[in-house]
Amino acid sequence: MQPISPASLLPADLAQALLIGRIWRDGPCVIAVRCGEVVDITQTVATVAELFECSDALDIARHAPGIALGSVQALLEQALAAPVGEPLLLAPCDLQAVKACGVTFAVSLLERVIEEQAGGDAARAASLRAALQSTLGGDLSALKPGSEAAQRLKQQLQQRGAWSQYMEVGIGPDAEVFTKAQPMSSVGCGAQVGLLPSSAWNNPEPEIVLAVNSRGEVLGASLGNDVNLRDIEGRSALLLGKAKDNNGSCAIGPFIRLFDEGFTLDTVRQAEVSLLIEGADDGFVLEGASFMREISRDPLDLVRQTAGQYHQYPDGFMLFLGTMFSPVKDRSAQGGGFTHHLGDRVTIASAALGALVNEVQRCDVIPPWTFGVRALYQNLAQRGLL
Repeated sequence: MQPISPASLLPADLAQALLIGRIWRDGPCVIAVRCGEVVDITQTVATVAELFECSDALDIARHAPGIALGSVQALLEQALAAPVGEPLLLAPCDLQAVKACGVTFAVSLLERVIEEQAGGDAARAASLRAALQSTLGGDLSALKPGSEAAQRLKQQLQQRGAWSQYMEVGIGPDAEVFTKAQPMSSVGCGAQVGLLPSSAWNNPEPEIVLAVNSRGEVLGASLGNDVNLRDIEGRSALLLGKAKDNNGSCAIGPFIRLFDEGFTLDTVRQAEVSLLIEGADDGFVLEGASFMREISRDPLDLVRQTAGQYHQYPDGFMLFLGTMFSPVKDRSAQGGGFTHHLGDRVTIASAALGALVNEVQRCDVIPPWTFGVRALYQNLAQRGLL
C-alpha cells in the first residue's frame, strides 16, 4: 500500500471549502479550516454541537477569533503519523446522536434481503443473489418508496412468499432509521475501525453523513464508514445493535463541510462516492464508485423521518444516509464473496468532502472508548471553557 498523501484527504476545492473539525490539544478542540488554514475556535464555541445551535454558525466558523495552527495539510500529516492510541484528528462531531438510515439504495436493499435469506452464511450469498434478482425483476432504484407501484409489488411478493422486512423499509412509506453509535464514540480519519472477533462476514459501508442541529436544520456534510457485520445481522435483524454498534464501528470525517454559497444539499444529491479497499496481507484491491442520485429517498425526507414532532435531538444528530456500495467481489475463495481481513485500509472519498481513511482491526484490540460526555465536560471545565 502506498503512503497516504495529506492532500488526498481534502476537498478538491479546498480554497473555497469551509470545514469544521476536532483535534486533541490538552483535550478536544473545535477547529475551523478557512482557505486551507486551521484555526482553533474553542474559546468561542466549546463543542461542535454548540456551534451548530448558533443562528450565525456560518459567520462564527468564518470569522471567530482563535489560535492559528498552520496549514491543514501540515495538521493532517501530523495526524496520520500520530500513534494509534493517541489520535490527533478526532471525529468532527461530539455531543450529537449518531443515527443511520438503512436500505436507501436498491443495491443495499438487495444485499440486506440476501443476508436475511442466507441466515448469515456468506457461502449462500451468490446463489441467493441470482435467484432474488430473477424474482424481483426490473430496476428497484426506479421505484418510489410508498408509491402505488411499490404497494403493488409488495402485494405480488407477499403472494409469492418473497416479502421481507427489509423490503418493507426499502420500498414502504417508512424509512429505517437506527442508532449507529453513542455521542462521542465515533472515530476519526486515520483511526482504526473495529470488527467483532466472532464475525466472519463483514464489510465497510461508505456513506455521506449529514450534520443536523436540534431544529432539524442541515448545516453540512461529512463522510462516514458504517462498518457492517453481515453475518450477525443476517442471523436476525434483532441483532442490529450487535452488528452495528461496537468499539470503533463508526468512523466519520475527516471534517464536516458547512453548506454555503458553493456547497449545498444539491451538491450532496449529485455527489459521487468512491470506495477503495486495500489488503495488507494478500494484496487484495477492490474499488468502485456510486452516485447519490440513485438514492430512493431524498436526504431531507430522511431528516424529517428522523426528527420532528415525535422525536427530538436537543444536541443535534449526525445522519448516515445509507450505503450505495455493497462489496461482493470474491476474495478468499470463488463464490465466497467479500469479507475484511485485519489490516485492510479503507478509503471513502468524494470530491467536495475529501477522503476518510481507516485501518480495519478487531474491536477488542483497538483502543477502548473511554472519553465520553462526562469526561468532555470535566475536561472543558478544567480548561476554563465552560
